[in-house]
Amino acid sequence: MLGRAVRIIEVFGPDAPALGVSELARRTGLHVATVSRLVEHLVGYGWLQRDADRKVRIGMRLWEVASRASPALPLREAAMPFMEDLHAVVRQHIQLAVREGDEVLFLERLSARRAVINLTRIAGRLPLHASSSGEVLLAHAPAEVQERVLGGVLSAFTPYTVTDPKALRARLADIRRDGFALCAGFIDERATGVAVPVRGPGGPVVAALGVVVPNDAGARTVIPALRATALGIGRAMGLSPDENRV
Repeated sequence: MLGRAVRIIEVFGPDAPALGVSELARRTGLHVATVSRLVEHLVGYGWLQRDADRKVRIGMRLWEVASRASPALPLREAAMPFMEDLHAVVRQHIQLAVREGDEVLFLERLSARRAVINLTRIAGRLPLHASSSGEVLLAHAPAEVQERVLGGVLSAFTPYTVTDPKALRARLADIRRDGFALCAGFIDERATGVAVPVRGPGGPVVAALGVVVPNDAGARTVIPALRATALGIGRAMGLSPDENRV
């Protein structure tokens, strides 16, 4: 029963914020009667809610519980003041991401009205190899994660996405040496992503801090500001200056 409820909840997303029971049944592969019954229970608990047209969407109660109990909350709270300062200077997309399995999960994003195109979104995911934040996280991931990603399917978003395992392995070594990833046109040909590692107490990389800028904006010029911001986040999390090394 719990597994079926999870299947229903996970159907919702940016492209499907509200769905009818029949569509939920189709997308989950469950019987309509089963979906109808489970939806009623979930609505009763506040995890789902019904619109006036009887369509169903994620309820505020689910958002409330997830927001206050999320393991990412301390990281986000430590990062936000520093991200806001960086955003005031850069005036482009600033984003904070963590590794979730073999994907990069974006926890936060600050944007400006005239910023370059950016296809990532809060709570959105991308393959680790396809973005600057993902490459930073992959470069500092355990060896078994790196080998699994390098041995899997490396999908291309644009002609510039690195999909050759040998070339990607070399890039990961460069990221560990240089302390940043620069990905020009990997997700969208009009934009360049730059990211640096964020270290937690003890020194491990716990997140990636990135910016997305136009290709002609001199992406390397933002690296010092990114590093200083990542250093501030690490210290706010209780990291000593000696531990927060690139």
